[in-house]
Amino acid sequence: MLILTRKLGERVTIGDDITITLLEIKGTQIKLGIEAPKSISIHRQEIYERIRRENLASSDVGESDLSRATSLFRSISSKRN
Repeated sequence: MLILTRKLGERVTIGDDITITLLEIKGTQIKLGIEAPKSISIHRQEIYERIRRENLASSDVGESDLSRATSLFRSISSKRN
């Protein structure tokens, strides 16, 4: 982990196209401004973890799901013939 000290208004650059600016310091909180291409997702850690958990849960296919999908496919296929 890289640890940096920045003053208000100073920036950190990541690669060629990501810039992080220290915008405000208020008590124990800081406000960051992040400039990055729209193709790069930026999330707070707790949101990122929730998205990751939901994606894992939605990709979990059980045996009963496969059986139902197979039955549905066969039903649709038999109606077409």
